[in-house]
Amino acid sequence: MDPFISRRILGVQSPMIPVVGEMIKRHPGTISLGQGVVHYGPPAALVEATAKAVGSDPRVHRYGLALGLDPLLDAIRSKLEAENGIAPSPDHCVAVTAGSNMGFLEAVLAIADPGDEVILLSPFYFNQEMAIVIAGCKAVIVATDAEYQPVIGAIEAAITDRTRAIVTVSPNNPTGAVYPADILAAINGLCKSRNIYHIADEAYEYFTYEPARHFSPASLPGSASHTISLYSLSKAYGMAGWRIGYMVLPSHLEESMKKIQDTNLICPPLLNQLAATAALGAGRAWCQTQIAPFGAVRNLVLGELSRLGDRVRLPSPGGAFYALMQVHSPRPDMELVEDLIHNFGVAVMPGSTFGTPQGCYLRVAYGALDQSTVAEGMGRLVRGLRELI
Repeated sequence: MDPFISRRILGVQSPMIPVVGEMIKRHPGTISLGQGVVHYGPPAALVEATAKAVGSDPRVHRYGLALGLDPLLDAIRSKLEAENGIAPSPDHCVAVTAGSNMGFLEAVLAIADPGDEVILLSPFYFNQEMAIVIAGCKAVIVATDAEYQPVIGAIEAAITDRTRAIVTVSPNNPTGAVYPADILAAINGLCKSRNIYHIADEAYEYFTYEPARHFSPASLPGSASHTISLYSLSKAYGMAGWRIGYMVLPSHLEESMKKIQDTNLICPPLLNQLAATAALGAGRAWCQTQIAPFGAVRNLVLGELSRLGDRVRLPSPGGAFYALMQVHSPRPDMELVEDLIHNFGVAVMPGSTFGTPQGCYLRVAYGALDQSTVAEGMGRLVRGLRELI
């Protein structure tokens, strides 16, 4: 007999980044415009703090409390109040997680039962769709408009008796769209009126370009009881490998989160929490210095793609470090991805992994490389698409 494998897990899509990564490995010299990471490392204070802790702080070798160390939680609360307009309150609970992906999965486990529904806006962040399926729930996909902005009426029409949450990602992965404050407020109000949760993923909060502005729905009056906010140090602080994020959730979910976190992780790694505390000490000003050059790289990407003319359609991204273009080609997106790697030495992500509508879409990520390498990669991409379509 064949060994049994969970049907639930077999129904989860395979993560595309490792698949494309294997293709890149087989073609040395390929420039990857695929994975969403930044090209810089964390603040120097983090390195100093962790080196010191390993040698002299016995906490790093022990278990900690499920929701995080007090110094880090205090630093997070101060940041939330100063930057996000989320003041400390008995109605809120703050929890440290091993990255924002873990925070999202744990949020779904805390608020939904198998068979319940969670609304995602398409194009969606693929790991969130995967997490919903892993939890035994159903991802209900609602399309955004031609500019990748939410459509309130379509979202409302998708709500059923089994809906437990609406998810927003702003600034967005994979589109780079930034949702205006009034749209996020409308979604948050809809969640309140329908007694469901608003899960707001804000991992790219520092990555915005004029005139776009980031907005935190949990700053709205009366939002505490139904808003779950997710944040990450992976992007702005260059700490992807440290796996540290945090979340703000209603206080009535605190005990549920403790159960989930204790079972899943026991506690976020203590050394990583001390590193995160040091990183937050460097603050937003340090992050903005690292992020400042991204605006020029974004303009380079948009300029290069404009050379393709009517071969592609690309709503201008207002944030993050992604561009999602619709390619006017009958060919499947994965076929184009393979050709671009094999014949032109450049890698992008197929839009289908992000739940794009019918048609051919490709995502370009420009955060992981310096400007000159991005320029070379975009040159290869444009040459390739001109020949292939």
